[in-house]
Amino acid sequence: MDESLFETPAGTLKVRNAREDDIPRLIEVYARAFPGLIETDELWQPDQLQSHIEIFPEGQFVAELDGNIVGAASSLIVNLGKDPLRPHTYYGITDDGYFYNHDYQGDTLYGADVYVDPKVQRAGIGNALYSRRRDLCRKLNLRRILSGGRLWNYEKYASEFSPQEYVARVQAGEIHDQVLTFQLNQGFVVRAVMPNYIRDKRSQDHASLIEWLNPDYQSNRDEDSKVRVSCVQYQMRRLTSFEDFEAQVKYFVSTAADYKSEFVLFPEFFSVQLLSQMDPATSQEGIRKLAECTDRFINLISGLAREFGLYVIAGSHPVMEGDKLYNKAMLFRPDGSYVAQPKLHITPSERIAWGITGGNELMLIQTPKAKVGILICYDIEFPEAARYLAEKGAEIIFVPYCTDNRQGFLRVSLCAHARAIENQIYVVTAGVVGNLPDVPVMDIHYGRATVYTPSDFEFARDGIQAQSDANVETMLVTDLDISDLYRSRESGSVTPVSDRRRDLFEFKSYLRNSFEKRGVERSVVTDSEES
Repeated sequence: MDESLFETPAGTLKVRNAREDDIPRLIEVYARAFPGLIETDELWQPDQLQSHIEIFPEGQFVAELDGNIVGAASSLIVNLGKDPLRPHTYYGITDDGYFYNHDYQGDTLYGADVYVDPKVQRAGIGNALYSRRRDLCRKLNLRRILSGGRLWNYEKYASEFSPQEYVARVQAGEIHDQVLTFQLNQGFVVRAVMPNYIRDKRSQDHASLIEWLNPDYQSNRDEDSKVRVSCVQYQMRRLTSFEDFEAQVKYFVSTAADYKSEFVLFPEFFSVQLLSQMDPATSQEGIRKLAECTDRFINLISGLAREFGLYVIAGSHPVMEGDKLYNKAMLFRPDGSYVAQPKLHITPSERIAWGITGGNELMLIQTPKAKVGILICYDIEFPEAARYLAEKGAEIIFVPYCTDNRQGFLRVSLCAHARAIENQIYVVTAGVVGNLPDVPVMDIHYGRATVYTPSDFEFARDGIQAQSDANVETMLVTDLDISDLYRSRESGSVTPVSDRRRDLFEFKSYLRNSFEKRGVERSVVTDSEES
């Protein structure tokens, strides 16, 4: 636990990173510090504070006196592009208070909140919290700290002054504002006044945009923007036991770890190899027998992710839910936890031979190095799903696939490349190779692991970052520079992300957003909505 001690008039103050068990006390302190926000229902909710701790634990601080929490500060990292001082709202900059837009590649630490128990205000607690925030900015080599400060006393002067005049008088020392005066004393500079920033009666919804520039900032952060991915070109072969499968999978995960990869991608349906040791009567019976191995499959990949400390996109595996069978890709985190993305679009052979049902949800997953999504094989051939993820902020889309011939491979690969170009994202693909002569529907395979990029100067000549030889068992390893995506979007030869004719074409989705723990934005259509 990262702790600092400060001597204050109230005694020795300890500032440390927030923990999950602090949440009830944090809500109590916040309610006392900002009682007016109870009326507008703007108090922190437990799931929001939980999200802050899970997404960016280094940026969440609590202050303790004699073991009691008396204050706290929360922050996230944002990327505001070429215009970091542009107006914004509190709800937009904090992603409705959940911090799911936290961007490891950003250069700005955004101060979402600082609050102190009124019983111990003016005892140096705010000073200590701001000091820790500046230390964090220096430690992470971020360019600045930005924040929106409530105009605490503006309600009293609204009939006399505009918000801009009020701020000018506070800066001149003619008016004392509990928030802004303190921030100015902390070395912040007012850059603008933002209307409609937050629902707050005292501020008449206004806020000052304040900035602190890091004097120690070093501009070269290229290495921090690199993400190393490994794509497993997995060969299907006959097995005699689950242990054979375990050994083959472990070999690739351990090798990816040896190469210091952060992500390793397996192909779609690579677990169907297990059917070679079974003797099902029909293809539908076989796929359901394989679904019975789900718990063992999860335990295997979860254990490997923990053992080797990387993210594993475990291709896809059939999962029974009630009387429905889904094809799901599971992303396992380094702590062994996972989320499962179902395949949305089901091919005729999957539907007829196996009875697989299409899923109805898309997930954007926040990881320390990049925001990622998963589209399974056929899904990448439909531009709407990739567009949806890209508009949510996806920087990498992983595509595990299983194709039996060159035509199928080309459908996936050409569409994957198109999605990379039109959305200015990376698309990482991996497919199975080899044969399973005794397993129905999985006889032969054609695969060639490839990583696709936008087509512009920042990237490889053909818009292909890396590509394996076709139809041999191997693993493709490459580094992706996330900052290149943003340079391309801002100043590329073409900028399709910003040049879309939204006045002519409308993108409509029936998905509904919800936020889950562990940095997952889940968008789903319920059964009732589908009907």
